[in-house]
Parts: sequence; structure tokens; C-alpha cells
Amino acid sequence: MSSKNKFGFAPVEAPTSGSRRNRQPGPMGAAVRDVAENLQEATEAKIEQRRRNAEDAKTFRQAQGEGRVLYQIDLSEIFTDDLPRDRLALEEVAQSDEMEELKSSIRERGQREPVEVYVGPNGRYQLKKGWRRFTALSQLFSETKDDRFGTITARVEVGEDDRISRYVDMVEENVVREDLSFAEMAQVAITAAKDDAVEEIDPAELVTRLYSALHKTKRSYIKSFVFLLSALEGGLQWPKAVPRNLGVDVARALRTPDQASALQEKLSDASSPDEQNKILKDFLTSSNEPTEKPASKAEPKQKFEFYVGQTKVTARHGECRLMSDIDFATMPKKQLEEAVRAFEEVLNSGPRIR
Repeated sequence: MSSKNKFGFAPVEAPTSGSRRNRQPGPMGAAVRDVAENLQEATEAKIEQRRRNAEDAKTFRQAQGEGRVLYQIDLSEIFTDDLPRDRLALEEVAQSDEMEELKSSIRERGQREPVEVYVGPNGRYQLKKGWRRFTALSQLFSETKDDRFGTITARVEVGEDDRISRYVDMVEENVVREDLSFAEMAQVAITAAKDDAVEEIDPAELVTRLYSALHKTKRSYIKSFVFLLSALEGGLQWPKAVPRNLGVDVARALRTPDQASALQEKLSDASSPDEQNKILKDFLTSSNEPTEKPASKAEPKQKFEFYVGQTKVTARHGECRLMSDIDFATMPKKQLEEAVRAFEEVLNSGPRIR
């Protein structure tokens, strides 16, 4: 039988021998595959990088919101006229040996600790913490004109304007370092009580809020200095030089406005811190001496005037007058009654040292 079909050709038969077809891609195919693989790797890398960037941005925003981001700010952009400083005799501190030591450290090692600032009512940066570092850098820049000292590392306050918190932050660092005298801490409370942005007008009450981290015994010492500085009305020319025990004892010995006026007059003649303290010691000695009971009735006391915040108080026998910008006539009667009742309760509880 013929192997050919009716069409005249035999069926095609697969070759029985020979090499198999090469299935490897050619140069063009290999290039395309490499490009595809590289594109996939690059896409995955970009996706991972974007994820990391998003996490970094979130972390930065969180740190910024918590006030943990540090900025380099020109010294000329920072002001110190909004928040009263927690130190007495600032010029003396600025020219002290300790300031020269701080300048030497910054000159050799740079600024190690940031200061803290906030945006004041006029939109300018105001210094909150770090007056000595700010002063040291300002002096160095003035002396050397070196751009290294023309900027300062700072944290910027975030959140709402809380005046009391700013006072606390200002004194916190120096209190922890035990670098403030009791007179300086008392002066902060007195100054804060006169601040229109602070609701509390009693400096003794502010001591508890400003120095809540201190032991109650230390707070009582500060309150004694508050009383002493307020009673003498600037009579102490060198309040930082008054030792703790002497200041506390004199505050306890001051019992009448006449005593305060007489002591204030003597202190005005003091020419040095030592002489000032001697006058205080002499007053303490004389006040502790027993006095004979007068044979006749003492003359009525003269009037006594002082300020509590923005309110002027005039006290005399049988009368206590308050002069204030408050329109008492528009206040509810019940509120006034409660205020007068609280006033009487405090008076009836007897004298107290603040």
C-alpha cells in the first residue's frame, strides 16, 4: 500500500533526532525582563520610602505639637519685656563671675541646653526660660561678632496662653537648681499678683500655685518673705542678702503698720547689705524685749494704706475702704454679701503670717 494519500503526499513525521529548541530569551527579552524586575523593585522601594516619610511626618507633627522640636532663632528676634524675670538685681547677675563661667563654657562647647520661648501678644518671641543662657550668648555675640553666637537653640511653647504656667516654667529650673533666694521667689509671687493677666491677686496664695513642687515648709518661708517685702514696701535694698531665718523671724515680729514704717525708715539709711541685716537684727532684738504696759490708753492708730493687686485698701479705726476699678454697683447683691462674709471670717480667724 502506498504511503502517499490521494492528495499525492505523505504525512509529515516529527524528526527522530536532533537538538531541542532553545527556550532561553534573547537579548531583547532579557533586557525587557530586567527592566520589568527593576521597575517592580523601584516601585516597592518608593512605596516603602513613602510609608517611612509619612511616619516621619507624623512623628514630627506630634513632636512639634508637644513642643519637643528645637529651632535656631536669631537673638534679635527674642525679647524679654513681657514676662517679669524671677531674679532681683539682673545687672549684677549679668556681670557676675558665674556669667563669665557660662560664657566660657558656651565658647568652648556651644549651647548645651535649649531655652524656651513663646509668642507674645504682639506676635514676637518672648523669653520664658533660660535668661542666663540668652544673656551669655548676647554678650558673646556683642564681644566677638561671631555668627556662632548670633542664634540660640530654643523650644517654642505650644498650646493656649496660660500666664500662671509661664511663671511656673520660668522659676521651675532655677528652683530645682536651688539657685533662687527666698526673697526672689517671694518677689515672683508679688509681681505675678500685680499682673493683669493673672486672676489671683493675693501673692501668698500664688506661692502655693507657683511652688507646688516645694515642701510646705519652704513655701511657708516664701510666704514670710512675701509678707516682709510687702510690709516694707521696697525698704530692703538688698533683699537677696537677707538670710532665711532672719527674714522669717522679722516677718513674724512685724505686728503693726507703725513698726513697719519705723523699720523702713531705718533701712533707708543702710549703705551695705551687712548694715541692712544689722538693722533687721536690731529690730528683732528690740521687738523681743518685754515692754511695760502703758499707764494711759494708747492713742488711736493712724490710717494704714496698701494695695492688693489693683485694689487700694485704706484701713483705720472702724473703717476699711476699698478703691478699685470694679463697678461694685453693678455686681449682684448676693455676690457682694458672700465677699463681705468671707472677709469677716478671715478677720475673725485672727492674724496669720503669709
